This record gives sequence, C-alpha cells and structure tokens, in this order.
Amino acid sequence: MAFQVSPGVQVNEIDASGVVPAVSTSIGGMAGSFNWGPVAKIVTVTSEKELAETFGTPDSNTFKHFLTAASFLKYGGALKVVRAKTAHDNATVGGGGLFVGNETDYEGLDLGNISEGAWVAKYPGELGNSLQVSVCPANATAYNGWAYKSSFSAVPGTSDYATDLGKTAAADELHIVVIDQDGKWSGKAGTVLETFEFLSQGSDAKGPDGTTNYYKDVINTQSEYVRWLAAPTGLTDAGDAVTATTTYTTVTAAITNSLTAGTDDNTPTAAEIATGLNLFADSETVDVNLLFAFPGGNTEAEATASDKDIAGSLITIANSRKDCMAFISPPVAVSRGANPGDAIVTWVSTLTSTSYAACDSTALYVYDKYNDVYRWIGAGGHQAGLCANTDNVADAWFSPAGVNRGQLLGVTKLAYNPSKADRDSLYKARVNPIVSLPGQGTVLFGDKTLLSRPSAFDRINVRRLFITLEKAISTAAEAQLFEFNDEFTRAQFRNLVEPFLRDIKGRRGVTDFAVVCDQTNNTSQVIDSNRFVADIFIKPARSINFITLNFVATRTGVDFSEISGV
Repeated sequence: MAFQVSPGVQVNEIDASGVVPAVSTSIGGMAGSFNWGPVAKIVTVTSEKELAETFGTPDSNTFKHFLTAASFLKYGGALKVVRAKTAHDNATVGGGGLFVGNETDYEGLDLGNISEGAWVAKYPGELGNSLQVSVCPANATAYNGWAYKSSFSAVPGTSDYATDLGKTAAADELHIVVIDQDGKWSGKAGTVLETFEFLSQGSDAKGPDGTTNYYKDVINTQSEYVRWLAAPTGLTDAGDAVTATTTYTTVTAAITNSLTAGTDDNTPTAAEIATGLNLFADSETVDVNLLFAFPGGNTEAEATASDKDIAGSLITIANSRKDCMAFISPPVAVSRGANPGDAIVTWVSTLTSTSYAACDSTALYVYDKYNDVYRWIGAGGHQAGLCANTDNVADAWFSPAGVNRGQLLGVTKLAYNPSKADRDSLYKARVNPIVSLPGQGTVLFGDKTLLSRPSAFDRINVRRLFITLEKAISTAAEAQLFEFNDEFTRAQFRNLVEPFLRDIKGRRGVTDFAVVCDQTNNTSQVIDSNRFVADIFIKPARSINFITLNFVATRTGVDFSEISGV
C-alpha cells in the first residue's frame, strides 16, 4: 500500500476467502471413425442421442467406435470425441475429391473460385451424397414452379434491408432448401431437411434483429449439412453489397444441385487413431479425465501389433498428462480365441507398467439398435463409464469395481467369463476380470492399475484420489505465484489446503494427512531460488480386495469371551 503523507483514512480490502476449487473427474475422451461430423476436432457430447446426431449412426465399419463411445455415455458424464482423419472426401456439386474436415479446413479454401461447384457437404463421407440443395430466386415464375414451394410462405423478392437503402427493385432475396434426395438421413427419399427463407444475396445484408442475412453466412453458420463454395450457376457472384451498383441477376427457374463423390474411409490405422488421441495431450487446454478407444482386433486377422500401438498411445498420453487415466481392452479376437486366458496375459505383459492405466479381460457382446444386430466391442468405454458413475454415486476415490458400483450396463454376454482360477492368473498379470455372476449381472471384478510393482498406486481408486488432490491443490496453488515466500504466504497456503483435505477425509478418501509448508522445507536456498515448497503427506483409503471369514464351532458350554477376547 502507498504511504500517507498527511492525516487521513485509507481503506484496504484483503481477500482471504480463497478455497481449493472443485475439479472435474468424469469427462471421457476417445478417438475413432464415424460416418459424419467434424474431423480432427474435439467435440463434446452428453448422450448417445447427441452422439448420433453429431457423428451419424453406425454401420458395419463405424459400429466399433460408435458403440464404444455410446457405452461410456450409458453411465452419465460428458464425452469428448475426436473423429479420426482418414482418406475421406466431401460430397460436392462437381465432385473432385475435396476434403473439408472442419472449420479450419474450410477457412483455408479459395472461396468463390472452387471448381467443385456451389456447395460442399459440411463434413466428409458418403452420407453427403444423399444431399441436394435447391435455390429459388426472386421470381414468381420460378417460385410457382418450384417443387418445394409449400415449405415457404411467399415468393422471395427485395429484402427490407435493401428497401431501406433505397434499392426497392434489388430482387436480392433467395429461398434455399436442403433435401435428403436418397433417404439416407431421414429414411425417406425427397425429405426436406432444412429450409432457409428470405435470405439476401447482399454481403452486407442484415435481418430485423441486426444479424447477417447474407445467404452464404447464414448457410455456413446454421446448416447442419452443407457449406457454401461459390455462387450457384446463374446468380450474381458473391461478395457484392446491397449498396453497390450491381444488379442482382434473376433467373426464371430454381437452381437445384445434387452432391456427389463423397467417400468413406472408416478403417483407421493405429497411427490415425493415435493422431486423433494426440488432441487430448495438452493438459492445460483440454480437460479430460478418462481416456479410451476401440482396441481393434475384431477378427483374428485384425489382432496385430497395431492394437498394442493404440494401447500404447493411450498410456503415453495419460503418463504425460498425469491428470487422467487410460482404460484399455485387449483386442476383441484375443478374448474370443481358443485359449483366451493365456492370450490375454501374454498380450498385457508387453504393456508399459503405469498407474495411469487399467486393463480389462474381455470383449463384450452388445446390441446395435441402429442395425438390429449384435456386435463385439472392447470394454474400455464401460470401464471409463463405471468410473464416471462412481463419481456420481460416491467419489472418485471409491473403487469402480464390485457389485455395488461395478455393474456393466447393456451387455448381452462375455467373450471370456473367467473362473476363479483364471481370475487369479489375470489379477497377477495386472488384468481386471469382468465376470458374469448368476443373479448379479455382469460385474467388473478388479480394480488394479497396470503398475507392475506393489504400491498404493496399483489400485484405481488410489490413483484417481491423487489425480483429484493434485489437480485441485495445484490449481489453488497458482494463487501463490509471484507472492513473497514468507510465513504469511506459507500460512495462507496451509489454511487453504488443510480444510480441503479435512473434507476429503470426512468423505472417506484419506485416513490421515499432514501439510508441511514452513521454514523447514522453505530454506533460504529455496527462497533465494524463487521457489516455494509444500510437502503434503497422504494416507490413502484402501479398497478391500480380499475377505477372510473365520467360522468357529465351539462346545455348548464355552463362554465366547474366553476364546474371542471380546
């Protein structure tokens, strides 16, 4: 504060109300192949319905990734999805193999000078080939003969914006309709998907609410199906303002264009999946807690080393971020083989030892309602979903396994249902068995991480406890940056952290803790090097993995206190 040089009252306000903030623990992340949607971009969905609307419904190729994502969403929580970049093409009016995967790709185009015609499907894939765009100009003859006249209220003419500028005969308005010409979107050929009425050809045109009414901008921001590439044949070139001297060309018939040449490539390589997963690598800009992906290996031929590459990518990202966990499944063909127990143990033995990942034991047989068939998928999405569900019903430091919180949803059967002896082998190999128990359903029956050495961190609940503590406390600690390393700042930090840890202890996350932040660990050398040190000691709560019940038969006349000590 400034020094006062004459008598007076100076009011100062000191904020001592800081707390350790709540942090997310239930956000999932996955990369895969889909029939629609933005490419190489993180998109958040919160339900299977939203997943289908954004990325299209699955087919015989994309079901692997779609159903894996949908399995996580059964348990609640948000899911961040990346559509992997493969050799897709967008459907266009003129064909030609144009790729426009997301907004960044679109902004890089030489708009207005594109040989592929007026329109491009918003995203790559064969679904775009079912799209058709029809434009009705400001002409009564064109409007009256237009097949989609009934979808609009009146013939287009001159916009109010142009009229207000004195161009009463500008004839700048258009009606635009997007049609499902083949029925691949709606199930019925010729269905109208979108309508846009009384748009303007003027680049500066505004609607009554002050927002743009320029047809290019409206289509690009509001259409779920197409983007603008160039002015449709016969119309004035785009970019002319209503105030310019240009007279807008009026044609006497609707301009209808079908989109073609969209292609699919829905068999991504492990490298392409890894590239998608790499979008989650930066912990500072992307908040994600539970990573997973379809493991590959739906047939024996697919069960190759590339499947380990996907697992390796997940582990690498989780190890690098240190604020999330990766959930890995063996390839589908491994758990469906003739000797699945040994095959799974062998497959997992090559995975990196880490406490930031966990592996299950089997593929799952689930119902694909979109195609009325049953499919095999990995259980990684279910593992991550169980953790999200545990956050909802308890806390992140509770185990997601067992009959209380480990019930898998929507599973018809297991590829491999291990016996007790098999479970012993799997557990020693760092694999969490999934079992079908009579009368209890399908249950995750283990909570080990992939850490190979004995440690508190070889359990999922302990790892997730420390992720939560480290993330929350490190966020709160940012308030100490650029302050003085003195007793006041150190006491302020302790007063910030200790109530938070007491709350965690009250919620059964830790059995005890201690926070040391004083002159013993903030020595003169530490202070002179502009550092600040706090040692936080935690005794994590442990999940029960083994139960021993001792039943003792005694003689009738025995006093129980004599033999039990109670």
